Amino acid sequence: MKQKETLLNTMEINVNRDIDEIGDEHVGTSYDTPLREDAFEMDDELKIELIEKHFKEIMLIMGLDLTDDSLKGTPKRVAKMYVKEIFSGLNPKNKPAAKLFENKYKYNEMLVEKDITFFSNCEHHFVPIYGKAHVAYISNGNVIGLSKINRIVQYFAKRPQVQERLTMQIGNELKEILGTDDVAVVIGANHMCVSSRGINDVNSSTVTSYYSGKFERDEQSRNEFMKYISM
Repeated sequence: MKQKETLLNTMEINVNRDIDEIGDEHVGTSYDTPLREDAFEMDDELKIELIEKHFKEIMLIMGLDLTDDSLKGTPKRVAKMYVKEIFSGLNPKNKPAAKLFENKYKYNEMLVEKDITFFSNCEHHFVPIYGKAHVAYISNGNVIGLSKINRIVQYFAKRPQVQERLTMQIGNELKEILGTDDVAVVIGANHMCVSSRGINDVNSSTVTSYYSGKFERDEQSRNEFMKYISM
């Protein structure tokens, strides 16, 4: 037991030191969302039960009166929201099934789906990121239903995120599904970790992009895409 406690104390010291060194700097660690190997061994109902318990403790530590009618249901509401809604994209079982259709129209120009509204959460402070995604692809023989593009954006947004990773995950997923390298993604978003805390800058926003295939090689294709999303 003492050995386990020593290990946990050492891990906590290292984590706290890393946090002190990083501070509020924007840090991205990997293309894949960082998940433990046993992330989905626990079912959703047990996750909700445990999150409710721990969030209740957080509220009590902050001095809130959980006997108040307005607050007593909050821990359960937050737990359900985390698991079933805003972080539901963590679970692969919620990944949208994308059915492809033959491109019978022989439409060989770019298809653009723009202004896809999404809500995500910053993985550094667990506060909202919200904005719009613009996606384009050029068919390689198959097409995808328009609503599925929206669902793919929402799936990757509904997890703790950094915007760069979100952009890449959407782009690579569409490449894999559609079997084409010709994919482009641009995301413009507001980060509440910037506007509601820290620097408190309510006017700035962040833009990220992903270009592959023809969009990466051909400046004219990129410019055409940017023209469409600015219309």
